[in-house]
Parts: sequence; structure tokens; C-alpha cells
Amino acid sequence: VQLVESGGGLVQPGGSLRLSCAASGFTFRNAAMSWVRQAPGKGLEWVSGIGSASSVTDYADSVKGRFTISRDNARNTLYLQMNSLKPEDTAVYYCAAGFRPTIATPPPRQGTQVTVSS
Repeated sequence: VQLVESGGGLVQPGGSLRLSCAASGFTFRNAAMSWVRQAPGKGLEWVSGIGSASSVTDYADSVKGRFTISRDNARNTLYLQMNSLKPEDTAVYYCAAGFRPTIATPPPRQGTQVTVSS
């Protein structure tokens, strides 16, 4: 299983970013997927999940109405459109297999850094 996140950056409050996650090494189209994040000094937080056929999605209350999860099974890619960003969205974002995975520690990879600051 290989997951590679991209699309993070520095954005002002109220701005937008679109994160991508390129997946390989497993049958992506059959897997529910999710985004999790780790803010500075805090534990991992589940952000959003999506079913294998995109028919089911869910969001943490903290991002509901601002973030949209989607996927392209033909491209083996997961997305997170983030609008109306707030400073409290600052975190390293990771994608993960599973709709709401139980992850105690950050995955052993870089993730993508999102910094919301003026």
C-alpha cells in the first residue's frame, strides 16, 4: 500500500486548497478512504471519509460545510477540497484506507502541510 499526499501550502484565512492523495498497491476502487490530520501539539483527528463508490461521505463537525471529499477511481486518487479555511485547520493532512480508521500515531510518511495564517 502506498499513499502520497500533495496540495498543501500556506493560505490566508478564508482561502481554499485542494489536497490530493495518489494511491497504489491495492484495489483503490474497492476501498473506503478517509482524510485525517494532526495539528501542532495535538493527536490525530479524523476529518472525512468516503465510501468506495462515493455514495457515502461524512465529515467531522469542525469541517462540515467547508470541506468536500471526493475520489476518482479511474485515477486512483482521493481529494479534499477545503474552503473557508481557518487557522485551526492548520495541520499535517494524511489520507488513509478505511472510512473512519483507527489510527493512533501518524503514518510513517510526510503527509501534506496545510498552514492557515495571515
